[in-house]
Amino acid sequence: MAHHDFLVIGAGIFGITTALALRERGHAVGILNPGSIPHPLAASTDISKVVRMEYGTDVEYHAMAGASIEKWKSWNLCYGETLYHEVGYLLLSAKPIAEHAGTYESTSFFCDVQAGFHPERLSVAERAARFPAFAHEHYPGACFHAVGGYAESGRAVEVLTQWARKQGVSVYAGQTADTIEMQSGAATGVVTREGRHFSAGHVIVCAGNGTPYLLPELQSVMQVTGHPVFHLKPADPTMFVADRFPVFAADIANTGWYGFPLHPTEGVVKIANHGAGLVLHPELDPREVYDSDIAALRTFLSTAIPTLADAPVVYTRRCCYTDTRDGHFWIDNHPEISGLTVGSGGSGHGFKMGPIIGEMIAEVALGQDHPYSKRYRWRSFSSGASVEEQARNL
Repeated sequence: MAHHDFLVIGAGIFGITTALALRERGHAVGILNPGSIPHPLAASTDISKVVRMEYGTDVEYHAMAGASIEKWKSWNLCYGETLYHEVGYLLLSAKPIAEHAGTYESTSFFCDVQAGFHPERLSVAERAARFPAFAHEHYPGACFHAVGGYAESGRAVEVLTQWARKQGVSVYAGQTADTIEMQSGAATGVVTREGRHFSAGHVIVCAGNGTPYLLPELQSVMQVTGHPVFHLKPADPTMFVADRFPVFAADIANTGWYGFPLHPTEGVVKIANHGAGLVLHPELDPREVYDSDIAALRTFLSTAIPTLADAPVVYTRRCCYTDTRDGHFWIDNHPEISGLTVGSGGSGHGFKMGPIIGEMIAEVALGQDHPYSKRYRWRSFSSGASVEEQARNL
């Protein structure tokens, strides 16, 4: 039976960064993952995830994302590969960008300014010249922040996993955690569906969508929701290169729509919706994108990006979020089981925080405090609790 100081369940962005953080501190670390890494159904997978500081009035997330961006840049240098593309973040708004507008776009703009950054407010004419693919007349307000962009998500997990192996982390792909073994009120290891036993001094659940099923006591505060993602092949790719078509959010708090520039290797434009999604079981329910989802996409494109409206959809997926009731991460030691930590609850906006999220989970597991960990501790909710992330269309 393999034994480790720490055994991490799940090799998505939360899990692999946690394993690396613990290994850097000198611990013997193992990590389990069902199937390949990155797993095709994991939330961390796909070709890109948004990296942005803009969180409306939420200054803590703004600071966390800013710190993450600096480390994303250092990862590009460390790993000798561009995992993070700083192409900028364009926010299009149904209302002008104004100090007291109260919209996600306006509050984000002024939060950037107050933090010492330099986002640009853009007129319709300025936008039309710089970013011609959009129908800017539908968006009276807009701002662009050059600090931000996207990470090559699946590739980033792959590279981090390769690095973890080099650093001595034991990576067990194709091992699906089934049961957390217990003795005298403490977690002592994991039994997998494939029949292997792994013992550990401490177990960390970073299982993403599987978290509330491994730990059923979390099902009252955490659920899995599926959201449509589309890859489109534009007729004129030059309209969608990054300097003409950055990462964008189109009145996202009211529509859910956001997207990416032409991917440098895949040659597609990715568009997705950050909304309520469909509640589903991550293994038992299909991950289908329905005709109604495609119809909603076409309606959005015909209004907002008409040059993309008839582009063929060459790939779809339903990306599953692990949503907490308030939309914040869930990072804490189990209140009743010693030697057991949870690092989950990405709620559709966790990938960008990868460079600091593993540090946070590791320090909590070690019984230490992290500058941002208080907010994400084990908590209870009132009956009226709801997602607080201001960019989410609910």
